[in-house]
Amino acid sequence: MPSSVPSDERPARASDVDEICLGLPQVELGTSWGDVPTYLVGGRGFLLFRKPHRSALDPATGEPYDDLLVVVTPGPAEKASLVEDERLPFFTIDHLARTNAVLVQQSRLGEISRAELAEVITDAWAARAPKRLVREHLGSEHG
Repeated sequence: MPSSVPSDERPARASDVDEICLGLPQVELGTSWGDVPTYLVGGRGFLLFRKPHRSALDPATGEPYDDLLVVVTPGPAEKASLVEDERLPFFTIDHLARTNAVLVQQSRLGEISRAELAEVITDAWAARAPKRLVREHLGSEHG
């Protein structure tokens, strides 16, 4: 029996990250920080798979998170709105205090819809993509 939930309203999955990122113009999967898988546009990273590190510990286990994504936000206001909305799984750490980026565990992506994930990733892409490319892809309200 087919699902009555539109595909973009279903819970997000970790596999959606690749599909959404690679569906945006001029995106390539490269690396940053040596060997960290990173989605890039125009050579600028907008989403990366963070290695486990003592700067981001799971409060339940005390162990470093092993499934974090770092997602760029357009600015401090957008970062704050993602982190401060208690229904969203995004958070930050002291290590990211001076950056416009948030963290999210891949295992918690199902707490948001695929459409919400696509919006956050598209905003990250638009924050790093050349302005002309953003205008061509998203229209004049961006860039």
